[in-house]
Amino acid sequence: MFLSSIFEANLYRFPEEPQRAPIGVFDSGVGGLTVLRELYRQLSNESIIYFGDTARLPYGIRSQAEIIQFNREILTWMQTQGVKMAVMACNTSSALALETVREEFNFPIIGVILPGAKAAVQQGKRIGIIATPATAKSNAYKNAILEIEPSVQVWQVSCPEFVPLIEQNRIHDPYTVEIAASYLEPLIQQQIDTLVYGCTHYPHLSPVLCSLLPNTVTLVDPAVYVAAACCQELELLNLRNNFPPMPTRFIVSGCPQTFAQTSVNLLGFTPSVEVVNFTNMTIPSFRQDAVG
Repeated sequence: MFLSSIFEANLYRFPEEPQRAPIGVFDSGVGGLTVLRELYRQLSNESIIYFGDTARLPYGIRSQAEIIQFNREILTWMQTQGVKMAVMACNTSSALALETVREEFNFPIIGVILPGAKAAVQQGKRIGIIATPATAKSNAYKNAILEIEPSVQVWQVSCPEFVPLIEQNRIHDPYTVEIAASYLEPLIQQQIDTLVYGCTHYPHLSPVLCSLLPNTVTLVDPAVYVAAACCQELELLNLRNNFPPMPTRFIVSGCPQTFAQTSVNLLGFTPSVEVVNFTNMTIPSFRQDAVG
C-alpha cells in the first residue's frame, strides 16, 4: 500500500502526554532499518516514524553543504510531525551535519558515531572501519575513537559501492562478495581485531563480511549502542512511553514500491509506505555555515 503524505497531517500529537509522541528515525534509504530493528528490540513501546531519503541517495558521495541542507529539510518535516526525538541513523549525516543541526532544533538528536566509537574501544586495540567516502574523509570515527582511547590503532576504508548494492537488493550477488573482499583485504593485512560498521547499511552485509573475515575479528554494529543511547536520553528527559505504540510510519522521498520491496527481507514484513516531497516546504532561515 502506497500513500501520498499530507504534511499537515499528524497522527501522533499528544500535547498533554509528550511521552506518547513518536521518535523520528532517518537515513538515506534502507540502512537505518538496522537502527529501527534495535529500537523495536530495546524500546518496544515507542511509536516511530521512519524516513528514507531515497530520492537523493547515496549520501556518501555528497558534499557537507548538501548533507546539512538535506538534514535540515528532514528535521523540519519531522518537527511538523511532533517528534520528541530524532535519530540520525546515517553515519554520513552524523559525521557532517550533527553538530550543526543540534543547535537548530528544540528536540534531542542522536547520532551514530559516538556510540559506535565507544563500543569499538571496549572491544579491541586494532580497529578497522568501513565507511562511505564522505564519512571516511571526515575522519569522524577515527577521531572519536582516538579521543576516547589514544593507545588504539585505527584503519579505515572507503566503500563507495556498498550502499548502491544494498539498495539494489544485491547482497548475495557474487559481485558484492568480490567487492567486499577487496575492501576488507587491507584491513585483514593489518590484523585488525575489531571491525566497525561505519554505515548503517553495512550490517545488512553481515553474512558476506563474516565469510571473508577471520573469526578472531569482532564486529561492532553501532545500531545496538545508538538504541541504548536513546533509552538513556528518554529516561533522562522522562519521555519513555508506557502506552502501547502506534504503528510505525514509513516515509520516503523516492519510489515507495522500491523501498517496500527492498525492505521486506530486512524487516520481515512488507511496510505500507508514504511519499513526501520537500519541494514546497518552507525551511526556516538558518545561519550560513562555513563548510568545506
